[in-house]
Amino acid sequence: MTRKARKPRARAAAASDRGRRDPLTLDKDEPIEAEAEVLDVAERDESALETPEFIERNLAADDGGGLVPFDPLSRYLAEIRRFPLLTREEELAIARRYAKFGDPKDAYRLVTANLRLVVKIANEFTRATRNLLDLIQEGNVGLMEAVKHFNVDVGIRFPSYAVWWVRAYIYRYLINNWRLVKVGTTQAQRKLFFNLRKESERLEAEGFAAAPKLLAQRMGVKEHEVREMQERMAQSEVSLDQPAGPDDDSSLLDSLADAAPNPEERAARDEWRNFAKAQVEEFARTLEGKELEIFRRRLLAEEPSTLQEMGGEFGLSRERVRQIESRLKRRFKEFVTAHAADLESAGG
Repeated sequence: MTRKARKPRARAAAASDRGRRDPLTLDKDEPIEAEAEVLDVAERDESALETPEFIERNLAADDGGGLVPFDPLSRYLAEIRRFPLLTREEELAIARRYAKFGDPKDAYRLVTANLRLVVKIANEFTRATRNLLDLIQEGNVGLMEAVKHFNVDVGIRFPSYAVWWVRAYIYRYLINNWRLVKVGTTQAQRKLFFNLRKESERLEAEGFAAAPKLLAQRMGVKEHEVREMQERMAQSEVSLDQPAGPDDDSSLLDSLADAAPNPEERAARDEWRNFAKAQVEEFARTLEGKELEIFRRRLLAEEPSTLQEMGGEFGLSRERVRQIESRLKRRFKEFVTAHAADLESAGG
């Protein structure tokens, strides 16, 4: 069955950009959601739901009678053509039935009827990866997620809702597999990864220099994040196991400085730790009664007692306990400072 394509309408195109959540801001384990009221893509271009032209080109290109008549992609494209598309009425009835009874057969029907939509979307990203089938696979996962979350009562077509789930899963796949070392881990970094080049081209087309400060203002991120992402995208990965030079048997790893503290630094750190411990014990011996308890339970404990608890135990107000604690902090600082000066003079 076929559908009559309608011309794109500016109203729907503008609506698709309002209030929509950016799929690029999703965390790795964060569930993907889409705002259905602004996702009327099918109304913009229902021809997007028909078989893409490039499917026909791929199939025609493999009819030449070679040793391998179909490559995996062409075979997959031929396979999904067996599943008929759904009319608006059929789609509505199946979606309502699935929402009510949860029958996997209805979910299967919604997914298979929109497999060609996933292929069309995945084809938009072919320059970003060598394997289109990987993108199609991730997009199909997003399509299945869209079936689980689709609300038929919102009043839009299912493909219009599913398109954002499909793109979100493709985006996630691309950013996780762009390089061995991830170039984006936070929401802002993922947004920059996909939009930085596009925004730079837009600024240059408007006659502005794509400076990091201007890019940061246009994209709503910090300037140092733009600079950092530009550096990440400009550099390639280097193996630390590769030889340092053509005639050098050592690797790049051998030339890296050891970040661990040297023996002198470790000795100085241990000496200061022992000194601080001795000062705490010595200062504690100068205290008694409630001052000693407040010092131990408020200043030394990993989980300090509250002012209310200490005050109730000693018959004091919370403010009085706070005053004693402040006085102890000041005395302890003066005590340590005096002995630290003696230590420095002895060391000199």
